[in-house]
Amino acid sequence: MPWDDLRVVLAIAAAGSLAGAARRLDASHATLFRRLNAIEARLGVRLFERSRRGYAPTAAGTELAEVAGRIAGEIQEVERRLAGRDLQLSGTLRVTTTDTLLMGLLSPIFADFRRAHPHIQLEVAVSNQRFDLARRDADVALRPSASPPQHLVGRRVALIEQAIYGRPGDDPAEADWIGPDRHLDYDDLAAWLADAGLTNRCHYRIDTLLGMLAAARDGLGCAVLPCYLADAEPALRRLGEPIPALATELWLLTHPDLRRVARIRAFMAFVAAALERRGLAPPGGGHGPRTRS
Repeated sequence: MPWDDLRVVLAIAAAGSLAGAARRLDASHATLFRRLNAIEARLGVRLFERSRRGYAPTAAGTELAEVAGRIAGEIQEVERRLAGRDLQLSGTLRVTTTDTLLMGLLSPIFADFRRAHPHIQLEVAVSNQRFDLARRDADVALRPSASPPQHLVGRRVALIEQAIYGRPGDDPAEADWIGPDRHLDYDDLAAWLADAGLTNRCHYRIDTLLGMLAAARDGLGCAVLPCYLADAEPALRRLGEPIPALATELWLLTHPDLRRVARIRAFMAFVAAALERRGLAPPGGGHGPRTRS
């Protein structure tokens, strides 16, 4: 079977619908419908049961999807290994990070890197969801984490401190508060607000840190924000010392198969040095038990 046909079967099995598979493969619903019908006709077997709830694989579909998954894993592994032999300071490098880190901290560092290495093209994927570096969704991840995935290698490059911010004249003891919406998935901050007895005073909630910054700037209340982000906002003032319980390590991570790629090594060293110059290096430096880069 052509690999493209196996990719179609694998995507439909994983997504459970043609629409979901179309998004995964960047194809149209109609195209995948025709492709699946042609595959089933050629094999002489039904691979999926169709219903209003979606596409459920038959026994034959499950078996074929499992084979396709194993082949996909082998292809991704050989791609990583081949990419790991690249010793040139050129080519494309895909980085994933959060919107807050990009806007408040990393964009000027990325600009400096591009000026220093004009033959390396940066692709930045902004997402608050974790990307799978094993599948090459990205080459490098910059993520705040207390426990980064064990299958990745890298280093701690910064300690992200957080504090209470508000407009001049705001009194945290009297003001309304801005809190994280449940979709932000910020359990540590929610727990801190609860422990401080502030949950019932959060009369404005939003699902992004940039949205919390904007709300504090516009006078909707006090908010706990990353210092690297809120210190640069002229309309806000820091209303107390950083909160130790909310300090978070920032990790710079890649897949072990890619750690010797020249452009990735150059990028990781450049970013780590830039953050250190900004005074954000974590206590004890960036070399922790996870460092193998």
